[in-house]
Amino acid sequence: MDSGNRPVVLIRGAGEQASGVGWALAKAGFRVVMTEVAKPLMVRWPVCFGTAVEEGRWEVEGITACRIDSLASDCEAAWEAGEIPILVDPDLKTLPMLKPLILVDAIMAKKNLGTKRRMAPMTIGLGPGFTAGEDVDIVIETNRGHNLGRIIYSGPAQPNTGIPGEIKGISRDRVVYSAQAGVFIAKRAIGEQVLAGECLGEISDGTQTEKVSTLIDGVLRGLLRTNTQITANVKVGDVDPRGQEEYCWTISEKARTIGAAVLLSIMESSLVKLQLIES
Repeated sequence: MDSGNRPVVLIRGAGEQASGVGWALAKAGFRVVMTEVAKPLMVRWPVCFGTAVEEGRWEVEGITACRIDSLASDCEAAWEAGEIPILVDPDLKTLPMLKPLILVDAIMAKKNLGTKRRMAPMTIGLGPGFTAGEDVDIVIETNRGHNLGRIIYSGPAQPNTGIPGEIKGISRDRVVYSAQAGVFIAKRAIGEQVLAGECLGEISDGTQTEKVSTLIDGVLRGLLRTNTQITANVKVGDVDPRGQEEYCWTISEKARTIGAAVLLSIMESSLVKLQLIES
């Protein structure tokens, strides 16, 4: 397949689940470009291509993302190098120039933040907030359980439960949230083993400081980076009760399943099949 004719896939968001999608599509040979906000909140940032927004470049399991500023020349250079270009463009101002064949909304905001079917010949939405056949062509189920990764051609994804999926029988207690707004300062590092009650970090609003602690034993699989500005009730940490450090540095089973489902839904499309044959 001629690299210059490979289909362009625009992915909105470059967080954990979006990165699983971007990784799968890049491995399959698509020209992937991802967009993010200027200061993304990513708890599992070691496995997020969005980390390139701050770092300039970031690698996840053998695929590198690079932040770009000049759309046309930099995108082509990144694709030629086998990399994923990352743009700070949450409002998709570059959409008319990119002209993607496929647009994937992987923001995981639990609601649609503006994606419409007319934005690309094929549109895909991840999880709650999207209805296949209305605001997007296809919806991918993101709720853990039997239907995770199901391709939905008509109707919505399951509604947001507000409850984290279970890992080793533990759900809500494995995720750590902020109780106040302020600046987060990490006191532990991803990959460390932690015990219930131990402090993971602090949040300071300039007048008071709140400690953030884990409720369970396990490996610290995710933690916001130091000096991150946050609001109250946002996810700041993720403790994995399985205790396997290697899980901290690799794409999760959920993100892999979602990425595979997106890839399958794209490869099933007659629109994509036609372009692949022509290239």
